[in-house]
Amino acid sequence: MLKTLFLVALVLIIPVSAMANKTSVELTAPEKAEKGSEVTVVIHVKHMGNSATHFTDWVSVKINDKEVKRWEYNKKERPEAGNFTLEYKFVLNEKSKIVIQGNCNKHGSAGPKEVVIDVM
Repeated sequence: MLKTLFLVALVLIIPVSAMANKTSVELTAPEKAEKGSEVTVVIHVKHMGNSATHFTDWVSVKINDKEVKRWEYNKKERPEAGNFTLEYKFVLNEKSKIVIQGNCNKHGSAGPKEVVIDVM
């Protein structure tokens, strides 16, 4: 009986933990823009196994090594889906390195993504 309970628990637990992962991000931004123009960076956040105890707890945007935006989440206020999209707009005045990163509250981050936007 104990062996059967163990096998049932194992079958239920392994698929859930296999689905869980680190938060990853992808970003879409123009390669070039005119000086003084508004630029929109689109952030695609991906995270599997989203629940009240396991979720993306923050996403940040850095421009030229300075954090300019940070979305923070908790178990009561979190994105409803594991995969979601955010936007950040700013005025481009110089060549800018954009670095985006997200973090899972249990597994951490899959690492930052970056893009450089040149001024025309």
